[in-house]
Amino acid sequence: MNSSAASDAAELRIVCGPTGAGKSALALALAEAHGLTILSADSRQVYRGFDIGTAKPTAAERARVPHEGLDLAEPTRRFSAAAWAEHADAVLRRLGASRVLIVGGTGLYLRALIQPLFAEPALDPARRAALAAELEAHDTATLRRWVTQVDAPRARLGRTQLMRALEVALLTGRRISDLHREAARGSSWRARWLVVDPGDALHGQIEGRITAMLDAGWLDEVRALNARVRADAPAWNACGYGALRALLDGAGSLDTARHAILVATRQYAKRQRTWFRHQLAGEAVTRLDPRAGDAAASAERWWREGESS
Repeated sequence: MNSSAASDAAELRIVCGPTGAGKSALALALAEAHGLTILSADSRQVYRGFDIGTAKPTAAERARVPHEGLDLAEPTRRFSAAAWAEHADAVLRRLGASRVLIVGGTGLYLRALIQPLFAEPALDPARRAALAAELEAHDTATLRRWVTQVDAPRARLGRTQLMRALEVALLTGRRISDLHREAARGSSWRARWLVVDPGDALHGQIEGRITAMLDAGWLDEVRALNARVRADAPAWNACGYGALRALLDGAGSLDTARHAILVATRQYAKRQRTWFRHQLAGEAVTRLDPRAGDAAASAERWWREGESS
């Protein structure tokens, strides 16, 4: 992405935090009050049809506040952080950075926008497909152990990023972390961050949200998707969908599936927390407990401080 004097000076405002933290409700109220558009930075919400299990904004919420960054790709398409950053950059330039509130928990997406990524190396499709089939046969712990050996800085990331790190390292002989360091382009944007995290209450909030999703028809959504989306589609990697597919295939009970979803989601939230703790620091970062009595006022103050900066 090419920068300009105007974009170099533009400041983005980003509401982020782990899944289930309460950032979406806080951001929705803020955006509605100021007539903003929300730009979703969620790697699960880019896929069409994967709605309930990704906590995608409802039709009513989209009627209250315009949303961008949703439903960008078919479930069978691998949608990269670089592709999201390109979309986000276009939205910000079209609407103006001051009229957009970026909201999400996918740290890699946010970094791709603020610190643009290297141009991804081309991989031979046949070799990549063969390697992917091999990697899919192993659990995430095994993939993480291998990445620790070949590209340690990326070993803390999620399953999709672990597989990507192994693909690039094994098929090109180069580490993604080295490619980032050598070829990253300059940033087009500055950012102010509002990190939303309820602390120890997050575990309970995640459990409550999973129950609400199941009550809203998540299992029926998976049943319908099963009928039209191939089994190896990237969109199925979103938390919980695999457990519900297994349930529909006759494995275990709903309680077993619910527990598996809870464990996977809490692990995902832990990785997100680690990313935000390690990657974000300094005066541009404000941390907020959404349960606090003055949470809404604090979010409003954070927004207005950005307007005056």
